[in-house]
Amino acid sequence: MLQFTYPVKLTRDRKDGGYVVSFRDIPEAITQGNNVEEALSEAEGALQAAIEARIEDVLDIPAPSRAKNGERMVSTPVTTALKAAVYLSMREQGVSKSELARRMQIHEKEARRMLDPHHQTKVVALERALAVLGLRAEIAVS
Repeated sequence: MLQFTYPVKLTRDRKDGGYVVSFRDIPEAITQGNNVEEALSEAEGALQAAIEARIEDVLDIPAPSRAKNGERMVSTPVTTALKAAVYLSMREQGVSKSELARRMQIHEKEARRMLDPHHQTKVVALERALAVLGLRAEIAVS
C-alpha cells in the first residue's frame, strides 16, 4: 500500500522564535512557522513541493517511516498523493507514459500532463490511471 503521510519534527527556534519543520524521509522539505499550527500548515506545502519535484526530476519517493516520539504526521494533498501513486506504480511496473496512454486509450500528451505537478488533473482521471495499472485508491480520513 502506498501512503503519503510523513512524520515531521518541529524544533523550537530559540534565536528567532517559532518552529523549524523537517522531514526525516524527505530531507529537502524544510520550512518554518511562527507557531505550531502555522508550522504544520507550511509543512504540508513543503512536502507537496518536494514530492512534486521528485516526480519532475524522476527521483524515488521514499515510503514514510513511522513517527517517533514527539513527531507529528503531515499528508500531501489528495491530488499530489494520487499523482505520486501513479508515478511510482509506473516506475515499478516499467510502464512508460506512452504505454499508460495506450492502456487508457488517451493521447500521450494527456498521459504526460497527468504526471505534471503544474497541471490540474481531475481525480477521476488519476483513479482511472491507477486502475489500468491494477490499483485502486482508498481514502482514509483521520
